[in-house]
Amino acid sequence: MRQKAWRTTPVLATVAILIAAGIARADTWNIDPMHTTVEFSVRHMMISNVKGQFEKVAGTISANGTDPNSVQVNVTIDAASINTRVEKRDAHLKSPAFLDVPKYPAIAFKSTKIEPAGQGKWKMTGDLTIHGVTRPVVLDVDGPTPPIKDPYGKTRAGASATTKINRKDFGLTWNQPMETGGVLVGDEVSISIEVEAVKQ
Repeated sequence: MRQKAWRTTPVLATVAILIAAGIARADTWNIDPMHTTVEFSVRHMMISNVKGQFEKVAGTISANGTDPNSVQVNVTIDAASINTRVEKRDAHLKSPAFLDVPKYPAIAFKSTKIEPAGQGKWKMTGDLTIHGVTRPVVLDVDGPTPPIKDPYGKTRAGASATTKINRKDFGLTWNQPMETGGVLVGDEVSISIEVEAVKQ
């Protein structure tokens, strides 16, 4: 009788572990690259803003139900997909003077903390890696939207986020002084993100 109980206990323990793992398992959402945009804006010659975007974005968002403390965001951006609509300028941005794409092909973001900042608003802290340099950044997030079912039966939701960084913090220091004063490229980069994600 004791031998039977001894044999049964590990089986029950295994079942209990699997059940607990199923309950604790986070929902995972895949970022939809076709409906996600990462845009940036930089001051040009002290008089206007030049805008561009990265056209190849991938990543996941996971969370245990509605618990904000469980949210984990991991995003990878193909640095070579930068597009400012000017081929010569894009080539310069991909060169060692800026992103140095051959050496640092990916830009990455990994969330570390999220805090409420009002109705439907959040402050998301995370580690941003550009040009091989990792720095903490804080994103102002609106959303997520209530989940919906698309025409193909998939569950989708969206969110928006903004932040500002100093490019010099990431080793992007190239510039050119102007005869009239000031510099060719501003240091502050404004970033705007629109995310649409699909539940796995």
